Amino acid sequence: MITLTVMLAAIMTMLDSTIANVALPHMAGSMSASADQINWVLTSYIIAAAIMTPVTGWFAGRIGVKRMFLIAIIGFTAASALCGAAQNLEQIVFFRILQGMFGAGMMPLSQAVMLDTYPLRERGQAMAIWGMGVTVGPILGPMIGGWLTDDFSWRWVFYINLPIGALCLAGVAAFLPPNNPTHRRPLDWFGFLLLAVALASFQLMLDRGQQNDWFASGETTAEGVIAASALWMFVIHTVTQRASFLPVALLRDRNFVTATLVNFSLGLLVFPVMAILPPMLETLMGYPVFTTGLVTAPRGLGSIVSMFMVGRIINRVDPRVLIIIGLGVFAVSFRAMSHFSLDMDSSLVATTGFVQGLGTGMVFTPVTVLAFGTLTPDLRPDATGFFALLRSVGNSAGISLMQTAYTRLGQTVHSRLAAGLSPENPIARAPDLAAPLSLTTQDGMMALNEEATRQASMVAYVDLYHALFLVALAIMPLILFLRPIGMASTGPPPSVEH
Repeated sequence: MITLTVMLAAIMTMLDSTIANVALPHMAGSMSASADQINWVLTSYIIAAAIMTPVTGWFAGRIGVKRMFLIAIIGFTAASALCGAAQNLEQIVFFRILQGMFGAGMMPLSQAVMLDTYPLRERGQAMAIWGMGVTVGPILGPMIGGWLTDDFSWRWVFYINLPIGALCLAGVAAFLPPNNPTHRRPLDWFGFLLLAVALASFQLMLDRGQQNDWFASGETTAEGVIAASALWMFVIHTVTQRASFLPVALLRDRNFVTATLVNFSLGLLVFPVMAILPPMLETLMGYPVFTTGLVTAPRGLGSIVSMFMVGRIINRVDPRVLIIIGLGVFAVSFRAMSHFSLDMDSSLVATTGFVQGLGTGMVFTPVTVLAFGTLTPDLRPDATGFFALLRSVGNSAGISLMQTAYTRLGQTVHSRLAAGLSPENPIARAPDLAAPLSLTTQDGMMALNEEATRQASMVAYVDLYHALFLVALAIMPLILFLRPIGMASTGPPPSVEH
C-alpha cells in the first residue's frame, strides 16, 4: 500500500507536468491572453518547482518525511483547485507558482520513501515498480488533457487532481509510518538564495531565449550572466561553508555524483523527444491530439515491460551492463527515427516508441539504484532532491536546445529548397511540378512555399533524431565511472568542519 500510494503521488505530479500543455490555447482564449502571456502558465510552474526541489530534503529532514509529504499533497491539491477556478491570467500564474512549490517535493519524497521502505537487496525491484508508474504520467498527460479540454473544459485538467490528491492524502496518512526528523541543522539561507537565483535565471533564459533570439537579446544575456554568476558563487559557498545548503558528503560519494551526471545527460537525451514528437505528428502528419497520444502510448508500454524485467534481474546482473544495453537500445531507436518521412505509416512511430520505452527501463532503474546504494539514510532526503533537480534541469535544457535547433535547421533547409525553385530549374516546371504547385501563379507559389516548409520541417526533425543517436553513444563512457554497489566507496567519513 505504501508503494501504491507514493506511486500515485508521483504519477499525479508527472501528469501535471504535461497535461496542461494541450489546454494552453483554450486558456488563452478564455483569459484574452496572447501566446507569449499564456506561456507563463507553464514557466511559472517550472521555475517554482525548480527552486523548491532542492530544499525539499532540508524540510523532510527537519520535520520528517511523512509530515512533509502530507503538507505537499494538501498544498498541491488545493493549488490545483485554485488553478481550475482562476478567473484571469494573474490569478492562474500565481496559483501555478503555488502548485509548483508544493508539487516540487512529491517526486523526491516518493523516491526517498521507496528507498527507506525496502532493503538494499529488494531496492532494484521496488524502484522498477515505482518507475513503471512514473513513466505513465508524462505519456498519458497529453491524451487526458486533450480529452478533458475537448469534451469538458480546460479547467478540468486541474480539477482532475482533486480525487487523486484525496486518495494520496488518505494513503500517506494511513500507511506511511511516522518517522523522526533526521537533523536539526539550520537552513543555509544564503546558499539557498544563490541556488534559487541561478535556477530561476537559467529557466527564464531557456523559456524565453527562443523568442528573444537568444543572446542577441539583452534580456537573455542578462539572465545567462546572472545564472552563471549565482551558480559560481553557490559552488564557492558550498565548498567553503561549514554547514552548506548542499551537504558536502554527497559530493564525496563517487557513485552519487557520477549517477547524477548520467541522470542529467539522460534528461538531455530522452525527454526532449517527448516534447518534439507530438508537434511533428500533429502539424506535419495531421494527427488529432488523441491519435497522437495513442501512437505515442507504446513508449509507456515498453517502459513497463523493461522495468518489470529489470526488477527481476537487477540483483543478478551488473547494473552498469544494463545501463549500457539501455543506451544502445536508445541509439537503435533514434537511428530508426532518423529515417522518418512524411509518407510513413503510424506503425513506425509506435514501434520506435516501444523500443525507446525498453531502453528507459534498462537505464533509469539501475542508475537510481547505483546513485543511492552507498548513501546513508540521513543523506537520502537531500540526495533525492538534488537528483530530481538535475534531471529536471536536463529536461528543460534539452527541450530548449531541441526547439532552437529545430527552428534553425528548418530555416536553413527551407532556404536551400527555395534556392532551387526557380524557372531556370527544369524540374521546377510542369510536368515535374504538378498543380496546385506552380511558379507562375500567386496561389501556386503559396502552395509551393507551404510544401517546402513541410519538407524542411521533416528534414529538421530527422536531423535532430540523428543527433540524439550520437548523444546516446557519447553518454556511454560515463558509465565506466560508476561502480557496482559492492565495490563502491563513499570515501572517508565527513570531518567535523564539514
